[in-house]
Amino acid sequence: MNSILFTEKNKAELVEEAKPEPKAGEVVVRLVRSCISSGTERANLTGVPDGATGIFGDENDTHVTWPRRGGYSSSGVVESTGERVTSVKPGDRVAMSWSWHKQYMSLPENQVYRIPGNVSFQDAAFAHISTFPSAAIRKCRLEFGESAIVMGLGVLGQLAVKLLRAAGAAPVIAADPVMGKREEALALGADFAFDPLAPDFAAQVKAVTESDRRTHMGRKPDVGAKVAIEVTGNGAALNSVLDAVAPFARVALLGCTRDSNFTINYYRKVHAQGVSLIGAHTMARPDAESSNGWWTTRDDAQSFLKLLSLGRVSLDGFVAEVHSPEECGEVYARLAAGGAFPVVQFDWTRI
Repeated sequence: MNSILFTEKNKAELVEEAKPEPKAGEVVVRLVRSCISSGTERANLTGVPDGATGIFGDENDTHVTWPRRGGYSSSGVVESTGERVTSVKPGDRVAMSWSWHKQYMSLPENQVYRIPGNVSFQDAAFAHISTFPSAAIRKCRLEFGESAIVMGLGVLGQLAVKLLRAAGAAPVIAADPVMGKREEALALGADFAFDPLAPDFAAQVKAVTESDRRTHMGRKPDVGAKVAIEVTGNGAALNSVLDAVAPFARVALLGCTRDSNFTINYYRKVHAQGVSLIGAHTMARPDAESSNGWWTTRDDAQSFLKLLSLGRVSLDGFVAEVHSPEECGEVYARLAAGGAFPVVQFDWTRI
């Protein structure tokens, strides 16, 4: 079978590997679509030290090992199943969690989800990656009618815009320094989109979140976003969004903050304002039982597929580029070069 590997720094190749056989409790899936998660995959592709690529790694581990793999959110067709698998059978259309960019994947049964009949492989391939912003929104305990801002409009940020709208946030505000990303967010459902590098950025956000309530006892109503989803993992971006939130706001740290060199006045921007900073890494969630605000990966993925099936979330126009895996070298060279990167999928039926 074919597989995409990061064979050395800034280099991706399509290689041949042995096709897997399912063990007991496992499912082998033939991929149809797989998504690029640009932040995580850029970190692995460019040689971030092993200890910094995952939350369970040793931060003092500065080794860089090759090869590495990318991917983790995909869709396909069940090829075969191992003993004791009951939820899917060969021929079923499925989405997957924690997969790779590989022609065939063998995964535990609980990481494979049947796709509703009216949902495409292209849309279902986002089921796992959607669980990242889903968890961030849930942890913020968003209530319908509350204002929300998304800082950073890569694939996770754009999905966060979609999910906040579906959850009833009003208004939904998008922020990114790249004009094209802001335009995409507006097309995808954001009510407003602002440049976080603009000198009046915080004032713009507060202007569109200002309450129409009268002043009470001489005190002006609080303004600013009630919920913020910070997707960049960048200290300057977090500092900026903190200026744009309301007192007692909840701020989800969804982006991977691999650089700890943050210069933020926590006393004035967090402590004095009663702002909650919430760790929203996707691994910080329960394994088996969902509860209010804390859902399992499986439950979040299946809820996203349900939203797609019922038409509550639409991904029309969401994917910017679709490539054959044979084009992985050129695609990942662009990712390694840095800068804005579009929403990209690989189509495994093209090889």
